[in-house]
Amino acid sequence: MSMGLVVVGAGGRMGRTLVRTIHETPGAALAGAVERPGSPFLGKDAGELAGVGRLGVAVGDDPLSAFARADGVLDFTAPAATVEFSGYAAQARIVHVIGTTGCSAADEARIAAAARHATIVKSGNMSVGVNLLAALVERAARALPAGEFDIEVLEMHHRHKVDAPSGTALLLGEAAARGRDVALADNSVRVRDGHTGPRETGSIGFATLRGGSVIGEHSVLFAGTGERIVLSHHAEDRSLFARGAVTAALWARGRKPGLYSMRDVLGL
Repeated sequence: MSMGLVVVGAGGRMGRTLVRTIHETPGAALAGAVERPGSPFLGKDAGELAGVGRLGVAVGDDPLSAFARADGVLDFTAPAATVEFSGYAAQARIVHVIGTTGCSAADEARIAAAARHATIVKSGNMSVGVNLLAALVERAARALPAGEFDIEVLEMHHRHKVDAPSGTALLLGEAAARGRDVALADNSVRVRDGHTGPRETGSIGFATLRGGSVIGEHSVLFAGTGERIVLSHHAEDRSLFARGAVTAALWARGRKPGLYSMRDVLGL
């Protein structure tokens, strides 16, 4: 039996990509499509919005009723909405796949609380390639001594992205920190301006670029004396994130409630 999935933010670029991906994936079916109250997409057929033809699923603004008829929800919205949806997913006891970035510590705590009743898969990036990259970054950070190699995370996204560093950059930074057995919060450098002094040994730096229509480019640089190692990922199509999200939902179906990551889904 196909897994019935709800797409929240169904009228947006990512939402439409998710609808198309569900339609194309064996074992998955679109069970609902949700937008904010007042959205111009309300009442429209989600399949027609996504360019795959009429699917008989109208976009609505009532997530609770949509979740009650589904097995899971795919969510690439905004932190406040995601926290709300996690509570609804917990009430409905369904799978909640979260690709939303920019969540605060308080948001994360509420999502973790919801995971006591919902099966939640949350990742700063749903791409198989990025999560493999994170595993490689962790291994490289463990192998290359902090006193000899500096770590810098460089990311670029389109002009409309609202959070920085990106969730993917933070995911990669966390991987580097795990490799060095340190806390990222205590060792990251997010901003450099003015007379900064020399680079602190062991710190993990972040550089953020924004412009144009770039979907996502991430590199982790290990800079030593006389040599650099660069591990990179370039996203060329949003569908790779959607495919990862649907894969995560299918993986999570039937699993006990809890907070999982794409590392769990991919066995990394």
